[in-house]
Amino acid sequence: MKLFIKEHIALTCWVVGMLFTVVAVFWYDGYDHGLTATYAVFLGLIVYIGYLTYRYMSHRAFYTRLSQPMDSLKEFVPLSASVPLSAALAKLLDSQYSHYHTDLHRMEKRKQEYVTFMNQWIHQMKTPLSVIELTIQDHEDDDPRLRSIREEADQMRRSLENVLYVARLETFEQDFTVEPVSLKAAGEAAIHELKRFFIRNHVYPEMQIDPSIVVQSDAKWIRFVLVQLLSNAIQYSTGNGQKIYVRAYELESSIMLEVQDHGVGIPTSDLKRVFQPFFTGENGRHFKESTGMGLYIVKEVLTQMNHQIELQSVQGEGTTVKIIFNT
Repeated sequence: MKLFIKEHIALTCWVVGMLFTVVAVFWYDGYDHGLTATYAVFLGLIVYIGYLTYRYMSHRAFYTRLSQPMDSLKEFVPLSASVPLSAALAKLLDSQYSHYHTDLHRMEKRKQEYVTFMNQWIHQMKTPLSVIELTIQDHEDDDPRLRSIREEADQMRRSLENVLYVARLETFEQDFTVEPVSLKAAGEAAIHELKRFFIRNHVYPEMQIDPSIVVQSDAKWIRFVLVQLLSNAIQYSTGNGQKIYVRAYELESSIMLEVQDHGVGIPTSDLKRVFQPFFTGENGRHFKESTGMGLYIVKEVLTQMNHQIELQSVQGEGTTVKIIFNT
């Protein structure tokens, strides 16, 4: 009703103005029968109101549909075929939806092809990396150059894993399995994966997790999240000889899993943006390996799994990241 009134305000003003203009022309021409003029104006308004009533009743479904937002693209749009404007709009919407659906299907197909290509490429790249690791594993302790090659190979493997997991985010629901997960086992797996990274950067892990602490989640994705958090903690604590703590404990109706380091910390001005993609902040100017994607990916994964994340940091003192599992 509101939309109908708004659309006809200008027409109503024009009709009223026209009626009074006609009366004024006759009045200035010497016609002084006021009662007849008033009756003519009244009769004209009655006819106009009748027209508005007919138009509203015949177009009611049309205006009602335009006044209500659609909840999805698949929602049916009931428009009267007997009204030319309504029928034309329905035809236009059907054509537009058809084109949009075709374009959307084409984009979805391209995206799926891209994800498939990336998965295949990553698995293909793992083969030469494995060959390199096997070639140098028996001699890397004797030759510093081989140790450097091993370090770079480890970095490449972690980067490939990150790309693979990011690609899987597009189909997360197909790659996510809820099961009992031991946080101690997940922490040990993540630390073992990064053991050479710990040693090379002269920081050391300390785990304080009771084996009995179990959460309902996905072990593979929890390990991935911990690897990301530990990688950040190592990178920003390198060379200080400090420990990185991995703790888990119960708090009220939740289980908290936290990773704490005593590295450079995050400036207060950057704290609100650390979960944004590609944001490296002030620390990114001093640590060239920063990509700004680690915490963003972690946030996305945990959101998909219906877990929460909190970050606390003091510049120069360190950072604590908490994952909250609701029980």
